[in-house]
Amino acid sequence: MSLVRNTLVQSSLTLVSRILGFARDVVLAARIGAGPVGDAFFAALMFPNLFRRFFAEGAFAQAFVPAYARTLEADGPQAARQVAEEAMRVLFAVTAAIVIAAQLAMPWIMVVFMGSYLDDTDIFGLAVLLTQITMPYLACMALAALLAGLLNSAGRFALTAGAPTVLNICIIAAALLGGDKAVTARFAAIAVTLAGLLQVALLWHGVRRQGLRLSLIGLPRLTTNVKRVMALAVPGAIAASGMQINILVSQALAGLEQGARSWLQFADRLYQLPLGLVGVAVGVAILPRLSRAARAGDSAAGGQMMDDAVGLAMALTLPAAAALLVAPAYLIEGLFARGAFTSEDARLAGLALLHFAWGVPAFVLIKVLAPGFFAREDTKTPMRFALVSVVINTLLGAGLFFWLRQQGEPGFPGLALATSAAAWVNAGALFLTLRARGWYRPGPLLARRLASAIMASLGMAFTLVILLTRARGWLDGLAPSRFLEALAFIAIGMGVYGLFALWFGAVRPGDIKALARRPAAE
Repeated sequence: MSLVRNTLVQSSLTLVSRILGFARDVVLAARIGAGPVGDAFFAALMFPNLFRRFFAEGAFAQAFVPAYARTLEADGPQAARQVAEEAMRVLFAVTAAIVIAAQLAMPWIMVVFMGSYLDDTDIFGLAVLLTQITMPYLACMALAALLAGLLNSAGRFALTAGAPTVLNICIIAAALLGGDKAVTARFAAIAVTLAGLLQVALLWHGVRRQGLRLSLIGLPRLTTNVKRVMALAVPGAIAASGMQINILVSQALAGLEQGARSWLQFADRLYQLPLGLVGVAVGVAILPRLSRAARAGDSAAGGQMMDDAVGLAMALTLPAAAALLVAPAYLIEGLFARGAFTSEDARLAGLALLHFAWGVPAFVLIKVLAPGFFAREDTKTPMRFALVSVVINTLLGAGLFFWLRQQGEPGFPGLALATSAAAWVNAGALFLTLRARGWYRPGPLLARRLASAIMASLGMAFTLVILLTRARGWLDGLAPSRFLEALAFIAIGMGVYGLFALWFGAVRPGDIKALARRPAAE
């Protein structure tokens, strides 16, 4: 299957999940809001989100796929099945032990993430309870990641992209069933763990349909094969999840400022949309093909794939980043301001989104460039860069957070700024290292496509600024509600960018025609 078609399959189903995720946050904003209960629930949701992105959204799978594929080609399907089964048992045992330890230590863990509520025993106790309820999701996501890696190795991307929708559906249903804010939060937390079990069941069924019969029953053993896989997978998962670790650090600091976690959560929802639709989708789709090209020693084919991936990713990401930079508070207010979520909450969340926005291209580039290392089974180099970015994010974020608070300003926008700055350092290091090792040298066509995408994005941004400043009255009367008005604003931006992209050549109509002509399998 072509890169474009693989990406479209992944992106289309991820789009469904992201739309449901947006609907989930709209419901949570209305039912829980951005107050103390919201902070407690989003602290509990932080760990499932972290592990979902760490494991399920390509991070673990990106590292596991090359190792599994090599065993499959070198030793045959039976040996590969044994490696997968052994790795699954060890992974489940380790994550189950982490879950049990975290449950026992949760009151002390929440001191770090809910420090501003230590004097409010009701809210602090609620945060502890909710997080204990959601923690089993970790073990579920570990299993789901391994099963997703097996399906991706077989070229089956649809089920792995569609499985995350289960989480959003369960939370939406639970939130609608809840009563007051605290009851709603408890129902939603239970839904998280239930969704994890359902996702594992769904992916397990998909793997069995591929003829791969796995058993979780048996003692976990650190065999030579498992050690080899884990030696690649663990550093790879850390490398691919550097941004998620940075978010965890930011959330810990945000816990010192009441309301900050909720504002960061709603900003996170919007900037994660292009990351999930483009970065994760392209990264997952390109990895198996890059692995084959690397094993065959076909550097020309690998370089062309990377050019296509970077060009496609930036053509879709740059306009999204531009729109988020131009109208962060306007978008959040239109999409989320209802019920318990106020216009002031939207303004504050917009401050965080503004600083996340200029980091969006870097977040996506990390997802696209990292497979260039993973395909060659080099997971340690990206891991080192990810850890450097964590150090930068921690030091810069803490410095800005406390400095802004000393100035009498909210400190949490500094956390968003630090996350974006660290991401650009990570992306730059990945690119320069790939180039220095001769693994990837961008062609002249890519430079022209990037310049075209930048020009088209600037044209779209200028148009949106005109709408917000010179045609605001027309924009306000365009739809009967602020929510529909925000959707219309987004649609106008997409349409304008599409025209500019065709004009400047950022998007090539031939790609679409070629997509229609290409067969489904290679």
